[in-house]
Amino acid sequence: MTKELLVKYDDLKAYLKSLGSVAVAFSSGVDSTFLLYAAHEALGDNAIALTASSCSFPKRELNEAIDYCKAIGVKHFVTESEELSIEGFAQNPTNRCYLCKHELFEKFIALAKEQGITNIVEGSNLDDDGDYRPGLQAVAELGILSPLRKIGFTKQEIRELSEYFGLPTAKKQSFACLSSRFPYGETISEKKLGMVDRAEQFLLDEGFNQFRVRIHGEDVARIEVQPEDFARFLDTEYRIRIYDIFKEYGFNYVSLDLKGYRTGSMNEALGLTLEKKVSSKLTDEV
Repeated sequence: MTKELLVKYDDLKAYLKSLGSVAVAFSSGVDSTFLLYAAHEALGDNAIALTASSCSFPKRELNEAIDYCKAIGVKHFVTESEELSIEGFAQNPTNRCYLCKHELFEKFIALAKEQGITNIVEGSNLDDDGDYRPGLQAVAELGILSPLRKIGFTKQEIRELSEYFGLPTAKKQSFACLSSRFPYGETISEKKLGMVDRAEQFLLDEGFNQFRVRIHGEDVARIEVQPEDFARFLDTEYRIRIYDIFKEYGFNYVSLDLKGYRTGSMNEALGLTLEKKVSSKLTDEV
């Protein structure tokens, strides 16, 4: 742990403290857990956590969010946010994440207001600027603050500090909404979300750390794992076992992506140059 990184953490706490009170959009992921920890240290009871419950958010993640808030003594509010009820969302347009985040943060704004809190913060970091993330547009439009981006934290720095402070998410796999497993333009349904959720839970239970199960059409699974995990699929008995279990979940075809795990692989089909599309729209936060 470097002195410079600890100073940056102190800068984060000072910024959060200057806000007076905050509601943290909390998913129990690496970034939001670190942000909530810092907010709790800086503000005590003036920091609360807000979590959305929906069919695209695995139950295990919700339970982890609830347990963590209890463990550190943070007031926690869980609200229903069913994305499939948002007009146009189920058709999975390229701005799907914008539609979801806009609806979600409007609910968070109302909930925070009820608790007398005007500042809502979320956990995006500098690394999030390098991919196609239309959800950041909703963040900017609604005045949601992004302290980790403002102070200049990278994902690696967040993990290093999380380990230093003993946070349970220090080595947790990166996670994204289950709706991100669908190619743009393919209909998202509760049934298919459930198939993906069960398949990913199985791989998690099998000891895979960083992976995705992408779904194509009604019954095709494309598994992305780290290249160092490819060897596990060379064992015929193990490979057939995975196929049989995925078939129980509703998949008729199961494939292994030869490029391996990477974030935002569905964005590759857009033919976009993933430059900083949203950051130019973001206003400075004070």
